[in-house]
Amino acid sequence: MVGELIHGMMDSTGPGMVGVSLIFIYLAWIVTIGVYRVQQGKKEGHH
Repeated sequence: MVGELIHGMMDSTGPGMVGVSLIFIYLAWIVTIGVYRVQQGKKEGHH
């Protein structure tokens, strides 16, 4: 899936490259926030 995105990005226009780059940034943001929330949950302990 990621390979297809990168291959498509190489063949696309300028706006297409920007769009795919923003998708990667968005996915990285989601993962980062997820890891942060898990770490915060571990600090709070179990209820």
